[in-house]
Amino acid sequence: MEYFKYLRQYVGHQPIILPGSVVIILNDNNEVLLQQRHDGTWGLPGGLMDLGESFEEVAKREVFEETGLLVDNLTLLNVFSGSDYYLKVANGDELFAVTAVYFTKNVTGEMQIDYTESAGLQYFNFHNLPQELSPVYRGFIEPYVDILVL
Repeated sequence: MEYFKYLRQYVGHQPIILPGSVVIILNDNNEVLLQQRHDGTWGLPGGLMDLGESFEEVAKREVFEETGLLVDNLTLLNVFSGSDYYLKVANGDELFAVTAVYFTKNVTGEMQIDYTESAGLQYFNFHNLPQELSPVYRGFIEPYVDILVL
C-alpha cells in the first residue's frame, strides 16, 4: 500500500506533509517531457515518496512507472515547500507538498504510457509550453529555462 494511503487511514482528510519528486527530462532538441493528466492538465513525470526511499529513488521509480523511461545522472535543482504548496484535492484530502525537482538529459528505454496514470506524454519546446500546464509545474520549470537550455 502506498504510504499516503496508509496515513489517510488514520488522519482522514486532515492536512499531511507529502514528499515527492519530479524530473525535468530534456531530449536532444532541448525539449521538456510533459505528462498529460486525465483531467487535461499537463505536468512533469514524478510522484510521492514511499517509506525508505530517497528523493532520487522516488524520481527514478516514478519516471519509469509513468513513462517506461530510465533516468540517470539526476541533478537536484531545488526543493519546493511551504504554504504555496498546500492542496485540497477533489475528495477533500488536504496536503502540503514537499517536492524535489531534478533535471536530466540521461534517458534510456522506450517511452510507454501508463494509461492508468497518464493520458499522454509529449516533448515541448520551453517557449511553447501548453496552456494547460499546471501553475505549480510551470513554477518548477520556468526558473531554470535559461540554465537548462544552453
